[in-house]
Order: sequence, then C-alpha cells, then structure tokens
Amino acid sequence: MQKSKIIKVIIGLFLVAVLAVFFLFFTNNTQLEKEEFFVEIPTGSNYDDAKKLLSPYVKSMSSFEIMAKLRSYPDNVKPGRFLLKKGMNTFQIVGAMRRNVPVDLAFNNQERLENLCERLSSQIEPDTTKLLAAFRDTTFLQKNGFSNETVFSMFLPNTYQVYWNISAEKFRDKMLEEYNKFWNKERITKATALNLTPVQVTTLASIVQKESAKKSERPTVAGVYLNRLAKEMPLQADPTVIYALKLRDNDFDQVIKRVLYNDLFIASPYNTYQNTGLPPGPIAMPDVDAIDAVLNAEKHDYIYFCASVEKFGYHVFAASYEDHQVNAKKYADWLNAQGTKR
Repeated sequence: MQKSKIIKVIIGLFLVAVLAVFFLFFTNNTQLEKEEFFVEIPTGSNYDDAKKLLSPYVKSMSSFEIMAKLRSYPDNVKPGRFLLKKGMNTFQIVGAMRRNVPVDLAFNNQERLENLCERLSSQIEPDTTKLLAAFRDTTFLQKNGFSNETVFSMFLPNTYQVYWNISAEKFRDKMLEEYNKFWNKERITKATALNLTPVQVTTLASIVQKESAKKSERPTVAGVYLNRLAKEMPLQADPTVIYALKLRDNDFDQVIKRVLYNDLFIASPYNTYQNTGLPPGPIAMPDVDAIDAVLNAEKHDYIYFCASVEKFGYHVFAASYEDHQVNAKKYADWLNAQGTKR
C-alpha cells in the first residue's frame, strides 16, 4: 500500500475517532422535559447513589460513566443541589455535578414553629424532626436567651440563600446570625425605650400583624397595646384567644373569623383577656413592618379599637369605653347581618 494511502487511512480513522468522541461526550445527553431540573444528592451518598438519581435524566449512562472516571467524579461525589439544563452534553453534566447551587429559601406567615419547620423541610434537606430538634436544643436556647415559646421570634420573614444540604444546626445558627444583625443598636435602643426586650417586641408585633393587615394603621394599633401595657390593663386581643383555641384543639388549619363570648374564658397563658401582659411568645411570625410598627408606635390616647364597618380592613379607635361600645355594637350588628357565627 502506498504511503499516501496509509496516511489517508490514518487520517480517516482519526477523524472517525474524533467524531465518535464528539458524539459520545459533546452532544446532548439529557432527557429532560423541562428546560432546567435540579438533582438533589443527599448527604452520605456515594457514586452508585448519584448514578441512580441521575439515570432518569441522562440518555447514555455509559457515556456519563466514562467521562465521570476521566474527571475523577466517582471519588469526589458531594451532597447538594445540582442544576441540569436541557441539551447539556456529557462533559457539561459531569461538570454540573461539581457545582452545588444554593437555594433561595423563603418563608413568611407561619403561625408556629412546627409550621415553619414543615415549610423549611420542603426546601432544604433536613426534615421537620431534625429542624425542630435543633431549634429546641436546650443548650442553644439557654445560651441565647430563648425558650421553646420564644425561639420562634428568632425567625425573620425573608428570602435567604443557603445550600440545600445545610444541616439543621447550621441553618439554625444562620438564622441566629440574621436575628442578631436585625436587632442592631438603633432597634435595641427603641425597644429599651418601650421597656421591652426584642422578644417582647416581636411578640407584640405578632398580635399587631394579626389585628391589622393594613401597614399604615399598624403603628396606631401598636400604640393602643402599649397604652394598655402602661396602664397594666389586659391586652384583650382577639388573635391571642384564637391562637389559644387552635393550640387547645391542636388544629392550626381551622378558620375562626369570630371570637365568641365563651371563648374569652379559655384557660391558656395565651388568652390576653384572662392574663395581663404579653403572652408567652409570638402567636405568629410578624414581618419586619409589624416589628418596626411597634418600635415606632404612634403616641395617642386610644385604649380601644374594633373593626370598621364603613372602611373594610381598617379599624376605628376610641379613648373611652363608652365610645368603644358604640363602635363595637356596630361591628357586632354587621357580623350578625352577615350570618357570621364562627
């Protein structure tokens, strides 16, 4: 065979090999219905575990295994959340399995720690049980001045960037760090001026938020409760009674639109009709606006308020019990007209 023919054969074989490698490693090797998909590799997983989790989304696992060995992935499997994109080739897939993508974890409007943990466990690896255990760890609570009833005040509604495989303890510590940053010198000074601790401010803010969804009137509502505290009067906040009823029934899914007269006598430390001062802890997760509404409460002489029947969603305020009775009767008559029994 002539030398030129041998060269052509070699070149041809080389091109075939190059094309084979190209199609093996550098063409689409995904089978994704969506444009993007996250694969979650649990803590403690090995290479075989990772392959099982990846296999539904990879066309050719043999191609993946070859590239994985070439890039030393079998000995470097990491837990976390990894982003696959439609059309990725094998080289890109292996590369993607090395990049742990953070979660934009969000929470708000939770009523108690158990609800929060359920919400969190749907977004990060630790389950509800592990999260609850971390948040209720006795050593942690004592060290940071919390109790089982008040630790809920540590959580500020927001969006936080964390890794999916973050441990329950590390997440807890991150929330404590965020809490300490939030309670800066300015907010601490304002709380002290009100003779309240940060936990007490958050507890009161949870009541204020439950009382009014209107941010503009929250400082007025907060002012009413601060006036009552100053006079050592019971807060008589209906949301605390509702919380006590839900706690008694262990049913936080029930909807209670109306507090009945007999409800006011429920035996509970959260019942602010029967107990003076603040309840043992927050009755919900207040947002930053509600906390700042307490810290910047309006100064006035109001002692009473009830829902307005003329301006839906707002309240009418009164400095005297006589005026309050007039307002309260209007609201009760309106509820009766609507047929609201509970």
